[in-house]
Order: sequence, then structure tokens, then C-alpha cells
Amino acid sequence: MAERMVGKQAPSFVMDAVLPDKNMGKVSLEENIKNDKWTVLFFYPMDFTFVCPTEITALSDRYEEFEDLDAEVIGVSTDTIHTHLAWIKTDRKENGLGDINYPLAADTNHTVSREYGILIEEEGIALRGLFIISPEGELMYSVVNHNNIGRDVDETLRVLQALQTGGLCPANWRPGQATLTV
Repeated sequence: MAERMVGKQAPSFVMDAVLPDKNMGKVSLEENIKNDKWTVLFFYPMDFTFVCPTEITALSDRYEEFEDLDAEVIGVSTDTIHTHLAWIKTDRKENGLGDINYPLAADTNHTVSREYGILIEEEGIALRGLFIISPEGELMYSVVNHNNIGRDVDETLRVLQALQTGGLCPANWRPGQATLTV
């Protein structure tokens, strides 16, 4: 049986990544916490696939909205940083990513995918897991879905904004609406 993670301290991570300027670097949860940033950490199965680039580019195209909400976005797969870089250097018209506005991290040893409970062990790839982590490092939101289904950027932004209200948000709550009072 899976152990509950939401409401607990998120598993710490440091991973090699391709940064938006196409240089190699590192990403870490500690850095985001130190900078008082929310973390939107999402896992995808593999580079050079079909659904993955639609998600990665959709998040990148809306990155400024995440920045405005003091959130850092980090994409992760079990592929290498070299594969990530090759995919970024491939034009979007050719099933590539082109320039993206946030880092793509490499979980080649599967440690982070395993700690977040989304590794498909027998395939060595991650499920589509998305995690929102508070600036204090608390895992506030977790959603995992089948690898055939891409995620919704509007919903990710809505959930992030709902979490940032600190209030009780009813079903179908939208930014700007009142939260519930107790």
C-alpha cells in the first residue's frame, strides 16, 4: 500500500538539469526553499515521445504566470541531460521542444522518481506525476495519471493559486473568488 505524502515534508532532491539557457546545472528543492519559492515539480515518461512535448511546451508557454505566483517549474524524466538537450535543440515542428523557460532535470538513477512514488520499476520510467511544494518544503498537492494523458496547465495554475490563498476553496473555485469562512 502506498504511503501518504501530501501534508508531509517533500522528499529532498538535487538533480542535474538542462537550464533554460541550455547550460548544464543543478536544480534542488533546497534552493527553492531558500529563495522562498513554490515548486511545481512534474515528471514525464521519456524524451522524444508524443504527449510529453505537448505538456512541456504548454507549461513553458505559460511560465510567466508561474513566475508571477513565485513558483519555480521543474520538469523531470529518467532520461539523461544530454537527451534533454538534444530534445530542446530540436524544433517544435519536428516533435522537439525548442526553447523552454524552465529546467529539465535528469533522474537517471531513478532515486527521485522512486521517492515520489511514480517510478514504473520494470520500465525504468516515470508516470505523469505532478507535485506542488510550498516554500517551506511541505508537499501540498499530488496528482498522478496514466502516461497516455497530458495534464492541464490551467488546472495546475488554479490549484497553485488555491493553495496560496491559505483558505478553504470550494469545488470549482477560481482565482478571485471568495474562499469559505469557518
